[in-house]
Amino acid sequence: MAGFRWLLAAAALALTIPLSAPVSAQPTQTPGQSADVPTVHAIALYDDPALPADFDHLPYANPAAPKGGTLRRAANGSFDSTNPFIIQGTPADGLNQIYDTLMESSADEPFTMYGLLAGGIRLDPDRHWMEIDIRPEARFHDGAPVTAEDVVFSFRLLRDKGSPFYRAYYASVESVTALSERTVRFTFSNNQSRELPLILGQLPVLPKHYWQDRDFTRPTLDKLLGSGPYEIDEVDPGRRIVYRRVDDYWGRNLPLNRGRYNIDRLVYDYFRDQSVALEAFLAGALDMRIESSAKNWATAYDTPAVEDGAIQRVIVPDGQPAGMQGYVFNTRRDKLSDPRVRRALGLAFDFDWLNHHLFYGAYQRTESFFQNSEMAATGLPSDGELELLAPYRDQLPAAVFDQPLPMPHPEALRPRLRQALELLREAGYDVRDGKLVNLETGRPFTLEFLLYDSQWERITQPFIRNLERLGIESKIRVVDVNQYLDRLRHFQFDMIVGSFPQSANPGNEQRDFWTSDYADVPQSRNLAGVRDPVVDALVDELIQADDRETLDTASQALDRVLRWGFYVVPQWNFDGTRLAVWDKFDYPRPFPRYTPDFTVWWVDPDRAQAITARQRGQE
Repeated sequence: MAGFRWLLAAAALALTIPLSAPVSAQPTQTPGQSADVPTVHAIALYDDPALPADFDHLPYANPAAPKGGTLRRAANGSFDSTNPFIIQGTPADGLNQIYDTLMESSADEPFTMYGLLAGGIRLDPDRHWMEIDIRPEARFHDGAPVTAEDVVFSFRLLRDKGSPFYRAYYASVESVTALSERTVRFTFSNNQSRELPLILGQLPVLPKHYWQDRDFTRPTLDKLLGSGPYEIDEVDPGRRIVYRRVDDYWGRNLPLNRGRYNIDRLVYDYFRDQSVALEAFLAGALDMRIESSAKNWATAYDTPAVEDGAIQRVIVPDGQPAGMQGYVFNTRRDKLSDPRVRRALGLAFDFDWLNHHLFYGAYQRTESFFQNSEMAATGLPSDGELELLAPYRDQLPAAVFDQPLPMPHPEALRPRLRQALELLREAGYDVRDGKLVNLETGRPFTLEFLLYDSQWERITQPFIRNLERLGIESKIRVVDVNQYLDRLRHFQFDMIVGSFPQSANPGNEQRDFWTSDYADVPQSRNLAGVRDPVVDALVDELIQADDRETLDTASQALDRVLRWGFYVVPQWNFDGTRLAVWDKFDYPRPFPRYTPDFTVWWVDPDRAQAITARQRGQE
């Protein structure tokens, strides 16, 4: 779901503490409002929001930035829908930009949400309800006002007919009610999820009058109606989607938006082969590239345009935890249901060889599901972790309590493979005539890696060669993006490359990642099929944590149990984002603390003229 600002923000918002904020202007009396609950412009997790009610613009935005120009980027694979909220279809990139949310966070301040559609916010001190006043000037692109009824409609539509993610995310909302034309109340089923008010701030608001007579559950290629800073301009199915900036966007002068959304046209061109996309960028057919390949970054940019500065290469620091990327086991498959088998297969993965021979030493091995943060488990369990884990001692491996974590820093490959074979024998397998077979059934152990990007073949092949040394017949299956997503939705794979991004404050999204309720729900992010009551309980502990120390301890305990479950073969991480960009853009310096915010970039008219001429070969 990458690319949706409210889902990316979900990573940046998780939440555990009482919310507080300074009072804005005079509270507006509305039905159901408690007299002693102030109306505020923002809600924060820990302290007061950094920006006061009368702030002029985000600290990293340039209110004087010129408007105009075009930004062309590559998208991967194909698309067949402009509806990003449902399980069916493959949505186009960039669709988040046509919708406004109730609130939005700052890239400098991930634990605060500022009102966007919300002109005023009232949060019950005991966190049983929240009221939102919709700004009277808020309009959809057809001129219709955004109302409280649209908010109610959007919430129910996403929860009942949208992706399973929304049901997990909004699980603790008991009801949503329009108190008046512009005021909506969310009532919570309990006050245990301290992140919930911020999660609801991420709610994208869809127009009721547009959707009430349409089938929301089916893919469409229509130019859908929103209220955001961009609207869909051009749809070429599977090949290109173009957005144009809305000149009369209702929110253009809000302090939250001043100096943002400066570029007139946003173009996403689709490529099935990322090597072709790279060549298109170097040839000037694209303006920006986020480079995911260490090899490309080290070797592919040796061109005159880079040497003379026409193409700039920048590494943007990342202040968020690295999270987990790895080969994900589908534990729904009988052959992968035994943690001993999963551990054995993971021992055959040789990160050091890959990093030296393929990655130019650019990466570090990922160890934790909360990598590069205080939430990562280390060594033996702390006293706080033991307190959480003790009730489940009989349901957990003894190693959880009395052995250091199993990752990483393993010995050389050969002794690891010997250890792997011992684990496989314990699990009922042995090598016969060069093949690993199940001693009970006599069937050989086979494994398929499902991929959609051919660049992963060269990375996966060394892993396969090591598995073959254990007698495991493995193969790679590369399919197009649409087929890949369809197989993921229905968990039709042995192993895939998956990622579990984390924020500085994880919360409700962990249900979708790990809990039993979502193990068999199509399109859930519980890719591994984790179904463990201990994990379920620890996720609840994490969500209900009411201070930073408690959150860190619960995260460490969850991390420890997941790592001893061997659901993933951890891969690697890089503490930053590699950007290559033609030098016709300007952007704030330094970058925001937690994530690059491309909405504050702008096109420099003078440089753009020269660069565009060069890209077209007119120099």
